[in-house]
Amino acid sequence: MGIEPKYKFDWSLIGDLDVGRPNLGRTTRVEMYRLMQFTFRAALEAEFGTEAADRVFYQAGLISGKEFYDRVMPKTNQFDVLIRQLTESLKQFGVGILRIEKADLESGQFVFTMAEDLDCSGLPEMDYEICVYDEGFFAGILESFTGKPFHVKEIDCWCTGGRICRFSAESNAG
Repeated sequence: MGIEPKYKFDWSLIGDLDVGRPNLGRTTRVEMYRLMQFTFRAALEAEFGTEAADRVFYQAGLISGKEFYDRVMPKTNQFDVLIRQLTESLKQFGVGILRIEKADLESGQFVFTMAEDLDCSGLPEMDYEICVYDEGFFAGILESFTGKPFHVKEIDCWCTGGRICRFSAESNAG
């Protein structure tokens, strides 16, 4: 038996931004997003370790990707329509610039990139990829569209010198 969460995600938690932020509007600076993201990560890692923090960030991204798909994406069975709308939406929301390098719906294998990624573009070089939340987000989008679970892994990152983030996605079904 699982624990009933106090803050189970529901789109209503986004709120009515027109009412709640009549002067500041719908946008904020990237620094504030990253401040929140990386302090959450630091607190999770201090409390539970890096592997657990990565699982939580991936899971949060997965939930977010599914919710984003349900609320923002067109209801279509055409992959090209989905990708066109996803590309436009990610750019409009200031998340990044999506490009598809490989898309094989039949085998469930994809490779795509994000330029100007909200999570990491402009950060100093490190010896590891950091876009675990994005991995989950894209897994949620692909799962929602195909009805099959996906595993998404970042294989290049701004932080490892790639200057774009590249992700490999593979269907877990089969």
